Amino acid sequence: MTPTDPPAFQLDHTSAAISNPEFTCDRLLAAYDYHLPEERIAQNPVVPRDKARLLVVDFPGHQHCQFWDLPYLLQPGDRLVLNNTRVIPARLFGRKLGSSTEVEVLLLEAKSHDCWLALVKPGRRLQPGTQIEFGPATQPRLRAVVLEVDPATKGRILQFESLNSDQSLKQALDQLGQVPLPPYVTTSEAQPEQYQTVYASQPGAVAAPTAGLHFTPELLAQLQQRGIDYSFITLHVGVGTFRPVEVADITAHTMHAEPVTVGAEAVQKIHTTQSQGGRVIAVGTTVARALEAAAASGQLQPYSGKTDLFIYPGYQWKVVEGLITNFHLPRSSLLMLVSSLIGRERLLELYRVAIAQEYRFYSFGDAMLILPSARRH
Repeated sequence: MTPTDPPAFQLDHTSAAISNPEFTCDRLLAAYDYHLPEERIAQNPVVPRDKARLLVVDFPGHQHCQFWDLPYLLQPGDRLVLNNTRVIPARLFGRKLGSSTEVEVLLLEAKSHDCWLALVKPGRRLQPGTQIEFGPATQPRLRAVVLEVDPATKGRILQFESLNSDQSLKQALDQLGQVPLPPYVTTSEAQPEQYQTVYASQPGAVAAPTAGLHFTPELLAQLQQRGIDYSFITLHVGVGTFRPVEVADITAHTMHAEPVTVGAEAVQKIHTTQSQGGRVIAVGTTVARALEAAAASGQLQPYSGKTDLFIYPGYQWKVVEGLITNFHLPRSSLLMLVSSLIGRERLLELYRVAIAQEYRFYSFGDAMLILPSARRH
């Protein structure tokens, strides 16, 4: 049950204070490694959503709470920024035309109304000119032709065609596709809608902005009642967010660009919040990247386009003051982004605490709230 009275929070000051590691160490990929027991990988979401645990990070301590405590952990006048992207049914299963070879396709990005960039398995057998059919073998409903190999992602550019004259291409993709769960979610009983935020409204993502999965309509209403408002931006989560960092020096890593829309209304409300002394709290690393990309000039302004912004320690934050985020994979760009906010060594110590306290990790896992006072300056 969501509490009706503010809980008495006493921060635990036994955790490590913010350290100041040498930036050269922060550049090493191996410095972002940690061991996670397999049983700590969440396979199913908690019900209700806001029952998830919340590791609250302040200076210099931390506190163990529940996500439904959020209205009493923030201050009236603060503003949450949420990513309203919606996950599309991007995973398709078909077969190579003229053979029995089964094919798995993960749509990444629309190039035109009938062309998509996609990851495919088995990639070596799907060279330009190959045709793939989807639907029943006796009456396929969709066909794709491999046009070319994309050098940046090693994926394929596929041109789709609906084989049913009464069905549009979008309808065929929606009906044949499945909402893709992350590869580490192997035994989940989650329904597709449980991998969408309750405010998802803009289709285009191939993965959910998972920090937002913990919100319920009731919690959003309670936040507003406490004087904590929220705004929406859109970043369609794609391969850029989850592509592994594979270079020893992380500064050599290049992000794949993802579509972003930061609208004028959100920008105006964020400016108003800041001018009135409120704090800007990004809900998820995707929101953090979107806002910082829109502030590339030094001042947050409306932006619609793509971003390949890679945030790691040493980055000078322009907009984001606090962050709500899940627990991320070792050696991932997401772990590096969060490290840039509070320091790599402190973040890894907090992860050790979370593992010892049996927090649930990754997409369906628990969350962390980094308050502005915890930021590394």
